[in-house]
Amino acid sequence: MSTKIIMDCDPGHDDAIALILAGAANSTLEILAVTTVAGNQAVEKNTTNALNVLDIMGRDDIDVAVGANRPLIKEAAFAAEIHGDSGLDGPTLPDKPAKEPLKQAAADVIINHVTTSPEPVTIVATGPLTNVATALIRRPDIADNIASITLMGGGTFGNWTPTAEFNIWVDAEAAKRVFDSGIRINVFGLDVTHQVLATDQVIERFSHIDNDVAQFVVELLRFFKSTYKKHFDMDGGPIHDACTILYLLHPEVFTMQHVNIDIEHQSDLTYGTMSVDLNRVTGKDANAYFATEVDVEQVWNIMEATLQTYDKQ
Repeated sequence: MSTKIIMDCDPGHDDAIALILAGAANSTLEILAVTTVAGNQAVEKNTTNALNVLDIMGRDDIDVAVGANRPLIKEAAFAAEIHGDSGLDGPTLPDKPAKEPLKQAAADVIINHVTTSPEPVTIVATGPLTNVATALIRRPDIADNIASITLMGGGTFGNWTPTAEFNIWVDAEAAKRVFDSGIRINVFGLDVTHQVLATDQVIERFSHIDNDVAQFVVELLRFFKSTYKKHFDMDGGPIHDACTILYLLHPEVFTMQHVNIDIEHQSDLTYGTMSVDLNRVTGKDANAYFATEVDVEQVWNIMEATLQTYDKQ
């Protein structure tokens, strides 16, 4: 039995790797659609990147819908210093993808798939939560047929401000709406994603896999490693967004804590901060499963085995 997912993303090097893991031959996930959102770059660039990645994967059967070009309230903000001018710098990609995106907007595509699916749908959100929040605002009843929102964002420390991670900081109002929805939420924040660094050793390991998708991933990881070294003095690029898919495929690899999470969206100083009640001091009911630990070697084993399946596709 496959798990039906919608991937809401802003590709993005780690989003691209998440797509590749989700759409591989050995995956138990069925991608109903990919929806794009402004985040790592403008939504138009992110859409081009999503289409190009799916083309490299040989998955022209998956539709892509264009989503929000800015957050619910504030102005758009991008991460060009991390992901480059294209949002996916490093590999050489065509300016115009082979396939066009859908005419429907992303929030409508999310609503349509969730309302018509005979079984609950998992939303995998690896960018700002604008599209997901918009869908929930328009149709709150879709919550009844969402199995979980599995997302990359937040953590107990920040990477964009001292306390805020980029995805949550971009649209904290949307994040607040999602965390208050009552839907099961699986959270992969910086606490766990910074444990999974694609170092030179990891990149060398993947470089021996002889297929185009694996070599594309190697190029992505090389560029990502260089920007993380430059801006954060880290010895590898964290594969943040891929953790969401790795969890859905192999939940045993992660340690999760059931906690209360709230989002600060009013303070100028701490806007976008994720308040994670790990010590249960607030007395509030738990509303999310928060990843704290990961078996790093198993992650690389799973990724290597998955990339090798593209030889057979």
